[in-house]
Amino acid sequence: QVELVESGGGLAQPGGSLRLSCVGSGAVFSMYRMGWFRQAPGQERQLVATITDSDRRHYADAVMGRFTISRDNTKKTVFLQMDSLKPEDTAVYYCNSRSPMGRQYWGQGTQVTVSS
Repeated sequence: QVELVESGGGLAQPGGSLRLSCVGSGAVFSMYRMGWFRQAPGQERQLVATITDSDRRHYADAVMGRFTISRDNTKKTVFLQMDSLKPEDTAVYYCNSRSPMGRQYWGQGTQVTVSS
């Protein structure tokens, strides 16, 4: 069983920054693909960014060049640095992990609101 706990959400102004963290437990963290997804009210959950066990990164077009995903396997933590935030980035952000066998786990989500 894998547990994921997110933190770092909150309120930011347009153009501002936030850094999300997700701490994992209960698994060989370094072998898992980690990712961040988000869900805005009335919309489906969407991929934001992923990072593989070999540090290959993938970003959604909407966040390319503004968000950076990284991981620290010694601390079983994945980060999402969000810069140049826009109101349309407002959503609940979820941490996701996928095992080498394809099993997925989700965190409880953290709210990010971008507003002046």
